[in-house]
Amino acid sequence: MLAASLPDAGAATPSAARIGARMMALPALAVLGILLLPYLGLVLATPWGRMAPAEGDWAAVRVSVTYTLLALAIDALLGTPLAWWMARRGGQGQSHGNGQGGLDRPIGGLLDLAVLVPLLTPPLAMGLLLATAFGPYSAIGEGARRIGIELSNTPAAFLLAQVYASAPYYVFAARAAFAGVPREYEELSLTLGRGRWHTFWHVSLPLARLGIATGLALAWVRALGEFGIALIIAYYPQGIPVRLWVDLQDSGLNAVYPLLWVFFVIGLPVPLLLGLVSRARHAG
Repeated sequence: MLAASLPDAGAATPSAARIGARMMALPALAVLGILLLPYLGLVLATPWGRMAPAEGDWAAVRVSVTYTLLALAIDALLGTPLAWWMARRGGQGQSHGNGQGGLDRPIGGLLDLAVLVPLLTPPLAMGLLLATAFGPYSAIGEGARRIGIELSNTPAAFLLAQVYASAPYYVFAARAAFAGVPREYEELSLTLGRGRWHTFWHVSLPLARLGIATGLALAWVRALGEFGIALIIAYYPQGIPVRLWVDLQDSGLNAVYPLLWVFFVIGLPVPLLLGLVSRARHAG
């Protein structure tokens, strides 16, 4: 009877649980404060009463938005089939009754590695690699010049920089989205006589649409903000990041605030909104 009346030593009381939660909240709030501090500093430091874009700022916005949209189209067109193939060859979301699972995993690992390397390469280093591969003295660069395409300090070079910067992010996000599609749904469609192309468009793609949209949002921000690669192979035409650098060098810190706010306004809302939608969907 005495033992039955004693509290379980391993069970936390409600008050102890509340104290533990508060202790965990303190460092969490501290980290959040540190992360948000630069943005608070931006709000306080911006000279709101005399905000005026510098000459060339709006041209940089047009360049960045136009070529980022083109880069996203290329990412989606070429990256979506690759992402689906990586998901199906990576041993995720599929059945292995056909005996090919043992071969699919190494192939999936190699595909992951091939996309991961450019993602992990620092932007300046990637710019140097692209200058080596596509620059005016390379075989590809000389061949492109013969047909009238310059791949250094031209719109084509700017687009190339954005695709290399953004495509790996899109591919990995889309790969995760396709890996989350139950393979049974695709097999059921095939069993009903639908072809693989029809199954991809009407089963796989709709079920993965939120993850694909998230990948496009990540690619949008990554391409829009690309600086390191563009600095090496596409200083001209100047996009937003290079223009921010020019404004800073020419006129000082106060000159960058108008264009910096424009970048936040056009770059961040879509990813933030998709993040909230994804969170609400998983919570539901």
